[in-house]
Amino acid sequence: MLAKVRSAGLFGIDGYIIEVEVDISSGLPFFDIVGLPDTAVKESRERVRAAIKNSGLEFPVKRITVNLAPADTKKEGPAYDLAIAVAILLATEQIPDHPLARSIFLGELSLDGSIRPIHGVLPALLSVKEQARSVVLSCGNAAEASHVKEIDVYTVNTLNELVSMFKNEICPAPYKKAHTDINHTVPNIIEDFSDVKGQEGAKRALEIAAAGGHNAIMIGPPGSGKTMLARRLPSILPELTYEESLEITKIYSAAGLLDASEGLISLRPFRSPHHTISTAALVGGGRIPQPGEISLAHHGVLFLDELPEFRRDVLEALRQPLEDGVVTISRSNGTAVFPASFTLIGSANPCPCGFFGDNTRECLCTPMQINRYLGKISGPLMDRFDIQIEVPAIPFEDLSTNRTSENSASIRSRVNTARRVQTERYKNDGIFYNSQLNSKLIDKYCHINAHQKKMMRNAFVSLNLSARAYGRILKVARTIADLEGTEKIQDHHLAEAIQYRRLDRQFWV
Repeated sequence: MLAKVRSAGLFGIDGYIIEVEVDISSGLPFFDIVGLPDTAVKESRERVRAAIKNSGLEFPVKRITVNLAPADTKKEGPAYDLAIAVAILLATEQIPDHPLARSIFLGELSLDGSIRPIHGVLPALLSVKEQARSVVLSCGNAAEASHVKEIDVYTVNTLNELVSMFKNEICPAPYKKAHTDINHTVPNIIEDFSDVKGQEGAKRALEIAAAGGHNAIMIGPPGSGKTMLARRLPSILPELTYEESLEITKIYSAAGLLDASEGLISLRPFRSPHHTISTAALVGGGRIPQPGEISLAHHGVLFLDELPEFRRDVLEALRQPLEDGVVTISRSNGTAVFPASFTLIGSANPCPCGFFGDNTRECLCTPMQINRYLGKISGPLMDRFDIQIEVPAIPFEDLSTNRTSENSASIRSRVNTARRVQTERYKNDGIFYNSQLNSKLIDKYCHINAHQKKMMRNAFVSLNLSARAYGRILKVARTIADLEGTEKIQDHHLAEAIQYRRLDRQFWV
């Protein structure tokens, strides 16, 4: 007796169809799974056996062979439990053939026959939507699966419920598709910029970074508010589009970090890993590649607090993803490509003691100690920060004032307006915001006049800027003009963008 059903596997964030073939023949009782299964897949033998028995169904006491095709691709996780159980029930004719048998089956079985949700449903279904018309899965995965418009979603709670659907005792009805509208309301739990006393220059810089997707680094003494500012950045980030939300949800689903009840992530991610993080955890990796922190920050922010405390090899691994917007993980059994278009925000003290350049406290560090400390941030990585600002200590007058700072809502409204301008401008260029401009598009959209070219020439010589820095200054100037609602870059836009590169010379000469 032979039966075939389909499931779906995942490699990175790319899905593929898996044919689950079950052959039941006479002989000594034996249950074997082939097709490069990992430990979790092999253990499905016990889960499937117990689930079938405890559902009041008959488990065949015969030789059972399960093949997961393609056989040369590594399979992992409990996602194939449901498909294996359905194939066994079809092979033993305990359930009749039914149109539902042509669906994709995804789900982990409990020993009592209930069906548990799994991770990676959304990216798997998005990849196989041209090859399938329906999917059967746990109710816990229904919300995310419903965003794949081309596939009908059928939900089941138990194996018995699925058997009743095959026997037409229950009329299966597709799960109601989700709306594509995103809730852009910022939760009250997000901290507000009105909490920050003083530091108007840093707030302005972060507003520009949010509006154009620019990388920024803040350098200043301890207690000046660098971390406080960065942690309030989510409150002014621009609204997500549906397509961006779908991309982020795919990554979080594949990583097993998606809240099953949420369905679709509606806020831009903000990731802040500890400085002891490894290179693999930051960029992604593993025997079967998993997304790292830079991919989890896709379309959002990666905040690296105390930047010089990170291992140098970890920081250097950021350079290529910052340029390409993707990270490629190669393994012997394949190559996984993860999106990594994120905004990098860093913070650092100017020296080991933190008081180099402070007017009120004396720095006790030697020049060699300072150079060694800041040397952990290489010149090429520093060059990739579009906005480099010094965050000075906050004077007592700013701390003690009762004056209320501008709140995040008003800043966010300006950021959203600037992003809408950019989205409209670049609708035919395949990009969405200013930091994504390449050299050709910089020439097209960041035109400067003769006087501004003279300003750039002077800055290029005095600050010893690189060709990359030249382009990044123009992109920042373009964002400042967008925030002001100006079509052309003006002198004061360019001057402000240039002053955000002064740390190139102050700290890294």
